[in-house]
Amino acid sequence: MSTHLHLRAVPPPALRNSVNWLQRLFEDDRSGDRARVCRHREEVLDEDYREQELLYAGSPPLRTEDPPRTEVVLGGRPVFLPDRGKPPFLVLTAAQATRVALFLTSADFEALWRPARSRLLASHGGIAAEPRTRGAFAAAHRDLTAFYVRTAECGDAVVKWFMD
Repeated sequence: MSTHLHLRAVPPPALRNSVNWLQRLFEDDRSGDRARVCRHREEVLDEDYREQELLYAGSPPLRTEDPPRTEVVLGGRPVFLPDRGKPPFLVLTAAQATRVALFLTSADFEALWRPARSRLLASHGGIAAEPRTRGAFAAAHRDLTAFYVRTAECGDAVVKWFMD
């Protein structure tokens, strides 16, 4: 079973710091997921989300603690579930989401791709698969940018959850 990372825009007044509320946020009307994604109110990254993180935050020795770069994929304040064996929800405030949107709109994909290229190609079929792999990561970058830009325009926060 693969894990997906769901990112959902939430108006700040509606946001609750309750695990039960956060779980209900993602359990609502699964048939509406596609409609929310099309309106840039939700984004879903497949199991490659950890590798998508390489584009933004890098990895040792490239890793930087410079927000908003590190907030794009796996950043945010954790809200832990009672079962500590499960990953927490991650919450970005509206201000953090706006900073991420500004970062993504000014980021050059090629400059993000170059340092992560060799590691990403190693796990996705090597040099022969570069056009397909680069294309998939560029498309995810465009989708994340659209999501965060729309979220910032609405003044919303972001909640992230790892779902099977």
